[in-house]
Amino acid sequence: MRAKRPISGLRPRGINRARSGAAVGLTVTALAAGLTTAAGPATAQPKAAPAVTWDCSTAYRIEQKLASGTTWRMCWRHDREAGIVLEDISYQPPGETEPIKVLTNARLGQIHVPYDDGQAEYDDLTGYGFGQGQVNLKASECPGGTIKTVKVREPMYADSENVKGLCTTTRSRGHAYRLQADGNKVFQAQGKDLLVYGVNKVGWYEYMTEWRFQDDGTINMNVGATGSLSPGDYDAGDGRGWPIGNGSRSKATSHSHNVFWRLNFALDGSSKNRIEQYDSVVSPPAGANQGPTNKTTRTKVTKELAGDAKNMRWWRVVSATGKNKDGHARSYEIVPGPTQKYPGRSFTQHDIYFTEYKKCEQFASNNLGNCPAGSGKSVDKWVGGETLTHPITWVNVGFHHIARDEDQEPMPVHWQGFSIAPRDVTAMNPLTPAELAGENGQPD
Repeated sequence: MRAKRPISGLRPRGINRARSGAAVGLTVTALAAGLTTAAGPATAQPKAAPAVTWDCSTAYRIEQKLASGTTWRMCWRHDREAGIVLEDISYQPPGETEPIKVLTNARLGQIHVPYDDGQAEYDDLTGYGFGQGQVNLKASECPGGTIKTVKVREPMYADSENVKGLCTTTRSRGHAYRLQADGNKVFQAQGKDLLVYGVNKVGWYEYMTEWRFQDDGTINMNVGATGSLSPGDYDAGDGRGWPIGNGSRSKATSHSHNVFWRLNFALDGSSKNRIEQYDSVVSPPAGANQGPTNKTTRTKVTKELAGDAKNMRWWRVVSATGKNKDGHARSYEIVPGPTQKYPGRSFTQHDIYFTEYKKCEQFASNNLGNCPAGSGKSVDKWVGGETLTHPITWVNVGFHHIARDEDQEPMPVHWQGFSIAPRDVTAMNPLTPAELAGENGQPD
C-alpha cells in the first residue's frame, strides 16, 4: 500500500514516500540534473509583462485566453495547396510573464489516397486543389466562436474568393486533473481548448482539418474525412471492397488515407532545436523477490532520420536556448495517434521524418517546391544524412478505409491524427491551483 502524500497547507510534510519493490532505471547519458530556482524575496514586485509583438495584421491574428488563464496566440494564412497554415504559435500559461514560442509554422504536408485495386492514387494537396476546396462554414458549425473570412484564389466550391472558412472557438474536454488530498479535499478542474478548424472539399470527400490547443500546453492535430463515398468506385468485384446498399451489386473499393503534417518548431524563438529518441526495454525479474526492470535510454538524433514507432519508443524536440524555472530544457514530446501504415510507397513506410530545413521541401509527396534537380519529390528522398541544425518534423498517420453501410449518406467523420505534449516547458503543471504551488519536487 502506498503512503498517502500530504498536501502543503493541509498537513505537515515529511512523510517518507520511498517505495520498495521493482527497480525502474533511467540510464540516459548526460541527462541534466534537476535544479531548483530559489524564490525571490517576499517584497519583490512582479515585472511588467512586455508587449506582445505580432508578425501579421489584425485580421490574421488568433488570440484566445482560456478560463484557466492560459493564452494561445498565432497568425494564420491560406495556401493554395495546403489550405490553412498556422504560424508563430505561442503558449502563455498562468505564471509565465512572456509567451513561450512553440512553432514557426504548422500545416498539412500531404493527403495521399491510394485505392486497393491499384487503379487510382491521389495526392489531394498538390494534385487535386485541396486549398482551393476551402468551403464556407455556417454559424451553427462554429458554436460560440468566430468565423474568419479566408481569401481563396479560384475557389472550387464557393461563389466568391472571400470564403467564410476558418472557425475559432473554445470547447470543454473534461477533467484537466483531479486530486483527492488528505482530509478528502478534492482539487479538480475542467479543461478548455481553443479549437481552430476549416473544411476542404476534394471530390466526394470533405476533410475537416482541426487544431486543438489545450490550456495545459498540448496541441492536438487531426484530420477528419466525411462527405460521400465515391459513386464511381462501386466496382470492387475482385474482393478489394465491401458491399454497400441492397444486396451485393455495389461494392465500394477500399482505399487508404495517408495524412502528413509538416511542423517547423521554434522553441523559445529559436529554430536550432535538438531531436532525441527514447526507447525502453523491460527485462524479466533478476531474482525470486524482484519484479521486472525497465531501462530507458536516450539516443541523440543528430542526422536526418526516417523513424518508425515502436512500443515504448518516443521522440522529443528540445529547445537549444530555453529552460523552465527548474532549470530543465524545454521540449515537446511527439505523441503518435493510432495508425495503419501503408507499405505501398517509400514515403509512407515510416511514421516520422526529421529533415534539415530547405525552403523548397514543402510536401511529403508530389512536392511542388522548386528543389534542385535530383532532389526527389517526396520526403523519404530528403533523408540524406545531413546534420540537423534546423530540423523539420514530418508525421505520417495512415487509415485504411474499408467502407461500411453506415458510411452513407452522409459519411460519418473518421479521424486520424496525433499530438505534441509539453515536457518540462513549465516547472509544474501549468494549471496547478495556488494551494498546491509548493508541491514541486520531493517533499522534505
